[in-house]
Formats: sequence, C-alpha cells, structure tokens
Amino acid sequence: MRSMLAATLVFAAATAANAQMTAPQIPGTKPKTVQTVPIQPPAMQTPSATADAMAKAERLALQSDLAWVGQYNGAITGDVSERMVNAIKEYQKVKGGKPTGVLNPQERAALAETARKKQDSVGWKIVTEPTSGARLGIPSKLVPQQASDANGSKWTSPTGTVQVVLSRRKEANPTSAKLAELEKEPSGRKVDYTVVKPDFFVLSGLQGLKKFYVRGTFKGDEVRTMTILYDQATENIVEPVVIAMSSAFNAFPSGPQAGPPPRKTVEYGTGIVVSDDGAIVTDRLVTDGCLAITIAGHGNADRLAEDKEHDLALLRIYGARGLKPLSLAAGAAAKTNVDVVGIADPQSQGGAAGVSVVKGALAPVSSSNSTLSPAPAVGFSGAPAIDGDGKFAGIALLKPALVAGPATSVAASQAVMVSAERVRDFLRVNGVTANGSSTEAKAAVVRVICVRK
Repeated sequence: MRSMLAATLVFAAATAANAQMTAPQIPGTKPKTVQTVPIQPPAMQTPSATADAMAKAERLALQSDLAWVGQYNGAITGDVSERMVNAIKEYQKVKGGKPTGVLNPQERAALAETARKKQDSVGWKIVTEPTSGARLGIPSKLVPQQASDANGSKWTSPTGTVQVVLSRRKEANPTSAKLAELEKEPSGRKVDYTVVKPDFFVLSGLQGLKKFYVRGTFKGDEVRTMTILYDQATENIVEPVVIAMSSAFNAFPSGPQAGPPPRKTVEYGTGIVVSDDGAIVTDRLVTDGCLAITIAGHGNADRLAEDKEHDLALLRIYGARGLKPLSLAAGAAAKTNVDVVGIADPQSQGGAAGVSVVKGALAPVSSSNSTLSPAPAVGFSGAPAIDGDGKFAGIALLKPALVAGPATSVAASQAVMVSAERVRDFLRVNGVTANGSSTEAKAAVVRVICVRK
C-alpha cells in the first residue's frame, strides 16, 4: 500500500512539474513561470460521424444492402441514424466481427455481395406501372405473373401466396389520415403498425391468414396505393423485400428514378479476345437485350452464352484475321493491386478508341469475386485485370447499385473483379479452348458496342 501511495505522489508531482515550469532567468530580471497545456489525444470519430462523411448515394446503398440482409428495417433515406449504426453493429456480430458500427472495406464488400445475391434470388428490378407511370421495385421471381387494367396492375406468384397490387383512384380532398382510415375498413384486416405523414401513409398487419403492407400517397385528387399480401409461411423471404419495395415506391415520379438507371440505347464495353477463332468474353449486362452487337473494327458478333451468377457473356466474331488472344494461363491469385486495361466510352475520351490502363485495389469478397476501387471509367466493363507479374487476374465489371431509395437519389455504382479461375471455368463449360499466348493485354482488348431499341 505504501509503495502504491509513493508512486501516486511521484506521478502527481511529475504532473504538476509538467503543468508549471520555470523559464531560464535572464540576468537583472525576475524569474517567469510558463504555463503549459497538457497534450490531449485526438478524439475518436464516432460511427455516426463516419457515416456523415460518406456521400449520400453511398449511405443509400448501405441502408439498402443492410435491409436486404435483414438487419435494417427503417426507411431508406440516406440519412444517418442510430438505427442504421445499430444495424451495422448487428451485421458485424452476425459475421463474427467486432461491432464497431463502421464497416471496413472487406466487410462492406461482403455485405454488398450478400445483398446482390439476395436481390438476384428474388429477381429484384425497378419497373414502371403501365397505366399510371408509377415506379415500383418488384421481386419478379416471386411474382412473375402480371395483369393490368385502367385501375392499376397486379403481380402474383403462381399459387397466389404473394401478391403485389398497384391501384389508382380519385378521391375528393384526400389527406393521408383520411386515406389511412379508408384502408383500415376492409373486413378481416387487423392493423398492428401505422405511420401517417402529410405526404404518405403506411399500414401493416394481418388480413385473414395473410400478412399485408400498404403504402399510399396522393397528388391533387388522384390516390395511388401499393398493397403487398403474403402468406405467413413466406415471411422470412418476403419481409426484407417489403422494406425495399416500400422505399423504392415512387407513385408520382419525376426526374431521376430510384434503382439502377435503364440500359442505354447505345452502350459501350470492353471485350477480351480469348481464342484465335474469334471467341470474346465480356460483361453480360453490357450485351443484354441488344438488337445488334458490334466489335469495333471487326463487324457483328453473336452472343453464344452467359453466366448470370457472375455476369459473364461469350461472344464470337467470324472471319476475323490477325487476332491476338490473351493468355489466360493460371498465375498466383492477385491479392492487392491490378492494372485494368480497357477502352473508355467514346464520350469519356473524345470519340477515340484508344486503349488505356488504370490502377485498381482489390478487396476479396469470395473465392471468385473481389471489389475493385476506384471504379474505372464507363466503357471499361469487361476489361482484363492484370496482376503485378503481368498475368491475367480476372475481368473487371461495372455494376450499378440496386438502391431502393427515394426518387431523388443518385444510384451508386461499384466495380468488381471476377477471378481468372471463374472466367476459365465459364469458357471451359461452353466448349471454348482459350489458346491465347500473348501477355500483351492492350493487343487483346476490343470495343464492344450494343445497340438496343
């Protein structure tokens, strides 16, 4: 005890000495005491402050991804909230990480990949309802059947277990409160959750043996309402989708829309020549829905196969000469940095078709995918990624984020790299012998041009 007391006194004396020091005395003057201020360690940045520093599009994408994995059940607005920070912490706990409330690049990449797979599993897409022009997020694999009339549209599952209805009608002097009360009237509907705002309302609960969710709004005297009905047995599958659908619902759209932008009428990508008989591998989405696909300098190409899971497409040109297919020989897996060799969209490079190289850093997501940052320019999707040893590491793909957010939001985009092994497997399954011997990626890339309606 005495030794502890002595140590405490010594520490206190030292602290006092640091706080008050005597300056060197100049002859003929009085000693001066100099006060010093102890140095404080920098304050740790809070999770909310970290999220606040993100671009709004990034926060929208983050909230959307958290909703898709079942951790976030609030409105997807892009606003920083305690609910969002807690959702991040819960996600980190589920993944066995430390619940800091701030995702590191690997955690963020893994979250985005998991959300993307869930979106793909239900066929998530943003659609325009034909009679009203309203925009909805629809899980097309859950509700593949659609019917429309003058009053709206209905999407249903084959057995009716899931239904989505967009209805429109006229009401004299509507208000959100009045419309919410009208929605409570159907017999058998038991409401357990209500939100009424000046510009919209939300109800949820039980309707018979089904769960229901209603979101409605109005403009002038026209009312537009989205109703989702689903069997309780489908709750685990449907409820994360319901949150995304609610936030994506834009009853009276104007300006930029939620979700990914529509594909362009003319779209440019990069392809890799992989065999001397004209086989080319590229981005599936760039070549999706094309009336014609052209390889600049070589003419038209046929699309022979696709890999929807990894977004790869196989093209072929016929009768081309002087091709220099890229060697896809196996090398060590790229771990950190790659060079992406591609051809930018003409609007990004003054109409020229020059090949350029950009640097990228990788963050592994799975054995076959990594995120790539920063995202390369538009037109680079489908470009080869080359590792530090000059070996083919994979294919870079640009992916617009499927953000379920307000209509005024800007969809974020991200870049991923599909591994060389996955590309080789895709070609092997489709009977392509990748016989390239060139390690000069610049000579093996071509511009892919898709023309749509």
